Amino acid sequence: MSDDDPQFLLTLTALLLGLPFAGFAALSAMKRQFVGITATLLTSLGLVMSLLVAISLPEDSITFRTDWATLSGVAFGLSFRLDALTGLMLVLVHFVALLVQVYSLSYLHDEPKQSRYFAYLQLFVGAMLGIVLSGNLLVMYMFWELVGLASYLLIGFYSDRPAASAAAKKAFLMNRVGDIGFLLGIFLAYYYFDTLEFDTLTVDGESIIPPTVLGLCLFMGCVGKSAQFPLLTWLPDAMEGPTPVSALLHAATMVAAGIFLLARIHPLLSPDALVVVAVIGAITSLWGGYSAIFQNDIKKVLAFSTVSQLGLMVAAMGTGNVGGAMFHLLTHAFFKAGLFLSAGAIIHAVDTQDMRRMGGLRTALPSTFICYTVCAAALSGLPFLSGFLSKEAILNGAFAWAHVQESSLSYLIPFILLGSSGLTAFYMARQWRLIFFGDYRNEDMPLSDAHEPDWLMRGPIVMLTALSVWFWFSINPFSAHGSWFFDVVSVEEETTIWWLAPVSIGLVLAGGWFGFRMREPDRGQLYVQLSVNYGFLDSLYQYFIINPALKLTTILYRADQRVLDRFVNGAGISTVVLAQLSYVFDRFGVDGFVNGAAWLARQAGQLTRSIQSGRVQSYITTAVVSLLLMLWWLL
Repeated sequence: MSDDDPQFLLTLTALLLGLPFAGFAALSAMKRQFVGITATLLTSLGLVMSLLVAISLPEDSITFRTDWATLSGVAFGLSFRLDALTGLMLVLVHFVALLVQVYSLSYLHDEPKQSRYFAYLQLFVGAMLGIVLSGNLLVMYMFWELVGLASYLLIGFYSDRPAASAAAKKAFLMNRVGDIGFLLGIFLAYYYFDTLEFDTLTVDGESIIPPTVLGLCLFMGCVGKSAQFPLLTWLPDAMEGPTPVSALLHAATMVAAGIFLLARIHPLLSPDALVVVAVIGAITSLWGGYSAIFQNDIKKVLAFSTVSQLGLMVAAMGTGNVGGAMFHLLTHAFFKAGLFLSAGAIIHAVDTQDMRRMGGLRTALPSTFICYTVCAAALSGLPFLSGFLSKEAILNGAFAWAHVQESSLSYLIPFILLGSSGLTAFYMARQWRLIFFGDYRNEDMPLSDAHEPDWLMRGPIVMLTALSVWFWFSINPFSAHGSWFFDVVSVEEETTIWWLAPVSIGLVLAGGWFGFRMREPDRGQLYVQLSVNYGFLDSLYQYFIINPALKLTTILYRADQRVLDRFVNGAGISTVVLAQLSYVFDRFGVDGFVNGAAWLARQAGQLTRSIQSGRVQSYITTAVVSLLLMLWWLL
């Protein structure tokens, strides 16, 4: 590595981070006809620079740091870290964002607010890049909150729709719940380790309880951002945003931020904290999968599949399988973005998101049908596709972890993950049937009007579908052993369990067969409502949190009106009355006495002046009258 390389990497890092924010400012004021092309060119340039960074990275991580602020003699640094994981995520974020923006050129061709849309996308990409490049927890938290703001703007892009505004607020507030824990974890990290730098944060083996609390607080950030149980209900509602935004949120950006956080803080997670992480991930995987089964909105099924897959990644982190989790994050980005963009093409063709009004579209949309089929099969974990490789890596790691645990209950985690894999095939097969098979059921639009999208939309879908095939990641279609990914991120792959792949394939095939053959049940059944209503989580929040909070605010409002306001108003009235009395006393008492004394003095003076007239007759008259008065008084 030459002496100029660090400076070269520093320059590239600054350009990478500054480019999308400059684009956000420029696109906000740009004319509509140029904004889409400009945004695409900016992201293309960012992708080229990301590739340059990725191929220029040294074997060891490199950190660029400068003092940002000093408080009470303590310096807080602004640091950015470059390593193999950073390079991989930079390329992934730019690549998926580029495809989404190319797709958006056609999908939102008639959108009057294109400038705002593409500007928000640049802001979102810039915030995500900040998370990926961050070298300490403080810098990550800054960009973490910026991602929350950008996602709020994108989810609520159609601000004239009440549902979109409500979904944006819900996502923003539920993420703040997790972010509070994340912030507390940052405070605890500095308290225990006197540093926030990823390079130096370690766990003190002699002090196990503080790191456990610390790790769980930091994990709260992942729970919120990556929609883990119990903060998972905002993600399906986020489908109110434009479909390309859904692809970006669910593929390699916002929800992936929580997984990336876990990869960075994994040394801070004690064994107890890791068990909690694994349990939460397993619950989320199963909860999200079951919630997807009976959904009728095409995007909500995909949203809950994202929740389930994120739970799979989190569980992998909890079982110590960082490489497997990040490998699934990579493969999931391609086939999930492909599914969402394919869903956008279907919605664009039939003008509805309700799968009950679709059917028979494999003949009208043959290219979309093939792409959707391949991506759905990859998500389900069928062989010869990337999803099979990454899921097997996670399941192998989970069973290996359970084998070395002291309690046999630990086997519940891998078996739940295995069952979740079969559940994925079940609901994806049902969705596949409702969309592409059977009779066409949309009475508002004839099947003859449904057509394939243009190549600006179809091109990204085809590319993402191609990247869902196994050979991009491993030579062996049945195992990720020897994959370039594990060499790049410098992690050891878990030992392969020989019986796991056949069992997993059998579960996927069985789940797919039952899902395709399933007939729609009565929507009033409890088990259906449990799925449709996300396990009634929102109802529980409404009953136990929102309603009591509203009642408390009502009580406080009435107390404020009836007690505090009356006290304040009474004090105000009393003050006014006292002021008036003081004014009357001052005017008629104090001022009256002073003015009266002045008046008497003036009258006495006038009387005295009238006597001193200079005439002898007046003096004699006065003397005589005075003498008579004195005699009268004496006698």
